[in-house]
Amino acid sequence: MGDKANAHPGAAGRATAADHPASVRNVVLVGHSGSGKTTLVEALALTAGAVNRAGRVEDGGTVSDYDEIEHRQQRSVQLSLVPVDWDGYKINILDTPGYADFVGELRAGLRAADAALFVVSASDGVDGSTRMVWEECAAVGMPRAIVITHLESARADFDEMTRTCAEAFGADDPDAVLPLYLPLHGPQGPDGHAPVTGLIGLLSQRLFDYSSGERKESEPGPEQLPLIEEARNRLIEGIIAESEDETLMDRYLGGEELDFKTLVQDLERAVARGIFFPVLAAAPAAEGAKQGLGTVELLELITGGFPTPLEREAPTVTTPDGKARQVKACDPDGPLVAEVVKTASDPYVGRVSMVRVFSGTLRPDETVHVSGHGLADRGHEDHDVDERIGALSAPFGKQQRALTHAIAGDLACVAKLNRAETGDTLSSKDDPLLMEPWEMPDPLLPLAIQAHSKADEDKLSQGLGRLVAEDPTMRLEQNQDTHQVVLWCLGEAHADVALERLRSRYGVQVDVVPHKVSLRETFADRSAGRGRHVKQSGGHGQYAICAIEVEPLPGGSGIEFVDKVVGGAVPRQFIPSVEKGVRAQAARGVAAGYALIDIRITLLDGKAHSVDSSDAAFQTAGALALREAAVDARIHLLEPVAEVTVLVGDEYVGAVMSDLSGRRGRVVGTEQAGGNRTLVRAEVPEIEIGRYGVDLRSLSHGTARFNRTYARHEPMPAQLAEKIREQAQGNP
Repeated sequence: MGDKANAHPGAAGRATAADHPASVRNVVLVGHSGSGKTTLVEALALTAGAVNRAGRVEDGGTVSDYDEIEHRQQRSVQLSLVPVDWDGYKINILDTPGYADFVGELRAGLRAADAALFVVSASDGVDGSTRMVWEECAAVGMPRAIVITHLESARADFDEMTRTCAEAFGADDPDAVLPLYLPLHGPQGPDGHAPVTGLIGLLSQRLFDYSSGERKESEPGPEQLPLIEEARNRLIEGIIAESEDETLMDRYLGGEELDFKTLVQDLERAVARGIFFPVLAAAPAAEGAKQGLGTVELLELITGGFPTPLEREAPTVTTPDGKARQVKACDPDGPLVAEVVKTASDPYVGRVSMVRVFSGTLRPDETVHVSGHGLADRGHEDHDVDERIGALSAPFGKQQRALTHAIAGDLACVAKLNRAETGDTLSSKDDPLLMEPWEMPDPLLPLAIQAHSKADEDKLSQGLGRLVAEDPTMRLEQNQDTHQVVLWCLGEAHADVALERLRSRYGVQVDVVPHKVSLRETFADRSAGRGRHVKQSGGHGQYAICAIEVEPLPGGSGIEFVDKVVGGAVPRQFIPSVEKGVRAQAARGVAAGYALIDIRITLLDGKAHSVDSSDAAFQTAGALALREAAVDARIHLLEPVAEVTVLVGDEYVGAVMSDLSGRRGRVVGTEQAGGNRTLVRAEVPEIEIGRYGVDLRSLSHGTARFNRTYARHEPMPAQLAEKIREQAQGNP
């Protein structure tokens, strides 16, 4: 692994198809925006020989455009895959967005990977979002390591940042988060800053000097050995504390010098089991350099310490109709089970799907079965279809390198899967299977849109369909009450990217309009109304008279219609007509244009004409009667109230509760959730929480999460209701 005494690069270069799962490593890079993930990917690709200078592929294209990403301010929003070869292994490096709005891309990366590399900036530290991702990985036992970047910063302190990581990530066992290397500093500059020029291996007690642009190994000087003794002893104790060999600790405490190879093997096992989390350091290569600082050590950690796909448990698999199936973990000869972890549109080749193969072997030009279930509420239809896939490729920047196959454990890009969407399962057409989907974050920021022009209106539906097919964290709603098209997003940046993709990819220009909340109306007290519809204009006229009484009902009762006509005042065949008329008027509302609910309408009396009465006439009379009843009644406007749960750090509980109260919310309880966090439960009018996700992120520095579910409708405050009525009367 990274601290082997005689490490060597071995075979290096651009990745090809893997022939056995044991030779594959899938690692996802996690960290906040600006932590240096993309720069680190470029440095690893350079060291592996996949590029011949930092940031460039061999023919001059780019791996990524880091400067542009920084310039565009929070637009590094997509999961990207960079496969490289190192020492006989294929490493699939998954670079995830660092912005909270694109947590869906992060979750996809976690699904596709077998281990996570947490990238922490020495100048910025660990943010709340990164801590939450660490907890997600811990919950599923994913192996993790930490790499500290930006050591070139004048205020960077590797030792202090290592302690910070131990506090943030090693709450249960700080000795499980320890450095494998210490930075080697060069001469101090005029500003007093001594740049990091190399690393000191704590286990091997060797120096790895990168100051020449290429890694050189040497013995430490006598003056350097005391500097590493304490850190080395603590590292050894941390490793053997997790060892499966219970005699090691006794032997070590007894003064025995443990074999270097034994320590490395125990370290590798502890990392792969997800119980020890080594800390490393890295820096990008200088102009003209062949290797970035710490990149060889990282590549050796990935290949030697991170688990193979064979060590990952088999996914939960069923048939499309729900019958359980057992699939052997990562068997290239088993039934095909692959999952689409990302969907993108390429202007030249069409839809491209990034796929993780969990079982079997995927080959170009074969027909597969595509199963996708469980996201109908987000605008994704369930489907079970057969599709012929196109070419398989390994992406590298803007290039696609053709693959002959993709075995279990590997990742590949698949062209021309026109029906497959993110989260779908690919399987044999003769043996259709369905993987249990991963948890998607719930989009809670509404974006109401409308087509900018008639030409845009014609393309809007197709553009939106493609947009949500690529991004399952986005939900498309056609609101029947407000007649609005609403894209539910994870945040403002997510919404901005959605609009830009509609415009640039699908040629659809839209306008953002205020989002409307589905209000309701109800009668506050009993009232009566009489509907008279009498017209005579030659020939058959129109004659219908009915008298009704309206009374309020408890919430959730809907509309109840009661017939109490006696003596045939309203002929039996026209009573359903009256009901149809009052229900139609109730749907249109009587005060501000919102549907009436929770009332009982009783038909008491009426009159009919033997010739001029009709179904249409009594429908009109019923509607008129309900409108007249509303004239003298108090009409309440009802607003939807949501049950809101907020998981927040204890230090922000007071601010969150105060903010909820300011939104007319009622806090109904709190409870401790562990990890110095509190779960706050409240009931809040939905009209007050349209942007709550954005505001909560700012309030809690990105550390809080919330969910909401519809609870009920209840009366609005009179002053607010009157304002809405005035707006409705001004905009009929």
